[in-house]
Amino acid sequence: LIGNGPSGICLSYMLSGYRPYLSSEAMHPNTILHSKLEEARHLSIVDQDLEYLSEGLEGRSSNPVAVLFDTLLHPDADFGYDYPSVLHWKLEQHHYIPHLVLGKGPPGGAWHNMEGSMLTISFGNWMELPGLKFKDWVSSKRRNLKGDRVMPEEIARYYKHYVKVMGLQKNFRENTYITSVSRLYRDHQDGDDGQDRNISTQHLQIEKSTFIKRNWEIRGYQRIADGSHVPFCLFAENVALATGTLDSPAHLDIEGEDFPFVFHSMPEFGAAISQGKLRGKVDPVLIVGSGLTAADAVLCAYNNNIPVIHVFRRRVTDPSLIFKQLPKKLYPEYHKVYHMMCTQSYSVDSNLLSDYTSFPEHHVLSFTSDMKCILQSLSGLKKIFKLSAAVVLIGSHPNLSFLKEQGCYLGHNSSQPITCKSNPVEIDAYTYECVKEANLFALGPLVGDNFVRFLKGGALGVTCCLATRQKKKHLFVERGGGDGIA
Repeated sequence: LIGNGPSGICLSYMLSGYRPYLSSEAMHPNTILHSKLEEARHLSIVDQDLEYLSEGLEGRSSNPVAVLFDTLLHPDADFGYDYPSVLHWKLEQHHYIPHLVLGKGPPGGAWHNMEGSMLTISFGNWMELPGLKFKDWVSSKRRNLKGDRVMPEEIARYYKHYVKVMGLQKNFRENTYITSVSRLYRDHQDGDDGQDRNISTQHLQIEKSTFIKRNWEIRGYQRIADGSHVPFCLFAENVALATGTLDSPAHLDIEGEDFPFVFHSMPEFGAAISQGKLRGKVDPVLIVGSGLTAADAVLCAYNNNIPVIHVFRRRVTDPSLIFKQLPKKLYPEYHKVYHMMCTQSYSVDSNLLSDYTSFPEHHVLSFTSDMKCILQSLSGLKKIFKLSAAVVLIGSHPNLSFLKEQGCYLGHNSSQPITCKSNPVEIDAYTYECVKEANLFALGPLVGDNFVRFLKGGALGVTCCLATRQKKKHLFVERGGGDGIA
């Protein structure tokens, strides 16, 4: 498993033998789904037909297993209900599948690096992983829980604690950096002419005769306490990509974007503010983007009395804007930003407003060395403004440099980089196996599930697939035993 964020943690939990069953007293509000669950009450969800169970369900993920698992864990959550999960979990150690979870930092992934001052977009209980209620954990850490939304650093600590309390530590390796993931060999039917094999023909025959094919070679290094790098090489039958998509901020690819006053992340911008670099500046900060991270930057600047120029390509009435999907009562701060986007837009008569001015349906043409930006409207009209800084927050790409073609070939559009929204990894809807690469799985933001609520479905799909294949091979791996890594 490459990546130790919530996707990797949840998959490790299930590969470790934890199995979800329908609770004896549970009654799912969806009567059709409940009757399906009753048909095989004695079986864990992992041993059931996920396609059959998820048929007809609707939710805020395009992946049907993600919608299924979410409604089992949080029934009718999108209707504002806080029903308990209909599942209970059992540890069945004979289902343990040997695996390693490789991550750059501590368990929790990118949650350890997020800007600390912002509330998470989701409720705390939507961020939780199976078997440990977030509210139970957080109530033991602080006395009063005000509201249902929490700080990212609390989520990060919860994930780190989860790995410990669930006994998953032996599967995790921190401070690891992957440099290559490659096939050891390909079968003849894959179009391999034998020229790119990394091992001898004789060795190949031996490999093919063994019960487990070691399909993948994973190379990288681990950074140890003194800062030195220790290289490693692993062999695995399967690889799961759970890297998230926050590695590389997207760029505008325009002239002047590499000037030092142009930032591409909230931590960079937050650091500039906290270090006083923008204190007392009369020139505005340019913020580019119409998502929640851009809204966070607007709030950050606004709360620090820094004037804002907010540029985005969409019109304010665009139904796909994220603000349209957030209830006002639950997300007042984001609706404050959206209200300003709608009501404080630029006009030739009013010029720039003192605190915030939006530029809908505009884009940045270039930055200049004297800290100016050139904006252009849909009609082609250009405007020049002097800035104190610029923050470009238009999404991000995963770092899949360890795969061939940077992993692009795995996407729906193989000519474009992988992104969460526009070009996720193409997977089988029920197993999460990559359509274009057997024995390679992807889950979480890589397949479009940006919310923790839904990425847990990936863990279910992958576990179900691997467990089914083990049964077909009559391969039963005892805890701590077995030959190789899943």
